[in-house]
Amino acid sequence: MVSTVERETGRGAAGQEPPGGPAPHRRRKLPAPYLLIAPALILLAVVLLWPIVQMVWYSLTDFTTRNLLPNQPGPAWNGFAHYRELLGDTEFWTILRNTVVVCAVMVGTTMVLGTLVGLLLHRLPTWFSGFVSVGMMLAWATPALSASLVFRWLFLPERGLVNVVLDRLPDRLVGDGWLEYNWFLEPLPLFTILITVIVWQSFPFVAVSVLAGLKSIPGELYEAAKMDGATAWKSFWSVTFPMLRPLFALLLILQIIWDLRVFTQLYILANSFQNKDVFLLSYYIYQQGFSATPADYGMGSAIAVVMTVLILAVTAYYLRIMIRQGETR
Repeated sequence: MVSTVERETGRGAAGQEPPGGPAPHRRRKLPAPYLLIAPALILLAVVLLWPIVQMVWYSLTDFTTRNLLPNQPGPAWNGFAHYRELLGDTEFWTILRNTVVVCAVMVGTTMVLGTLVGLLLHRLPTWFSGFVSVGMMLAWATPALSASLVFRWLFLPERGLVNVVLDRLPDRLVGDGWLEYNWFLEPLPLFTILITVIVWQSFPFVAVSVLAGLKSIPGELYEAAKMDGATAWKSFWSVTFPMLRPLFALLLILQIIWDLRVFTQLYILANSFQNKDVFLLSYYIYQQGFSATPADYGMGSAIAVVMTVLILAVTAYYLRIMIRQGETR
């Protein structure tokens, strides 16, 4: 019999090495996997990481168009002057408040409407559900520029379809003076149209995603809930929502990121406005960094850093919740 020591050392009775040489204690890690992903990591660093580093650096300097002229010194370091200016600027806090409120309404409306439409599509016949889904995705695939122009034409004074229809309705229902009414000057009507455009383009993605998630839920769960006397509302919160919680969390994060960065729709609807009462952070970055005279790249970068931190904070919060609940596995 082979002793315990001989088995542990891998040597025979004669003290010789086992066939194939000594058993390795540690398996050597080959660099091949790292070499294979190195090009992708380098590309991501160049495309994503380097612009972020530049943005942070510019936010700490007095970088304007004057520094782009020949024979001019480079941007001067100013520490955190831009951030101190932003913290003491009442206009910035008003714009930040508008951004958060408008984004919350956009995200909430999109999630609720998309979920309801997804539940409705799930109850329709398969062929009709597919037909409606394709039609909705056409709205989602419409370029933001085209959708914004269409909605601007709809609400134009004097010749816009909405103004014409409202003007022809009885005055006792909607009032008068709609034909000359300008929807794009004040915050409330402008943000209402902006929210309508965003929700119109965004809810199809949520609806189709929810529909795909509903297809993966076993029907036996709904049958058991029905046998227990659960209503449709109770079945949603007891079966559908718990099963699709990771999907809803992912859709929520994506909608927050997308809606916080809305720019094209606001720019087209407002027609390159100068009224800061209807600014959002995305447009404020453009106004400070490109439209101002002279363009202040440092201040624009500082505002962009604030918006980036805001997006990362929201994303990190929801990812933390998902990890705690074990839903990322």
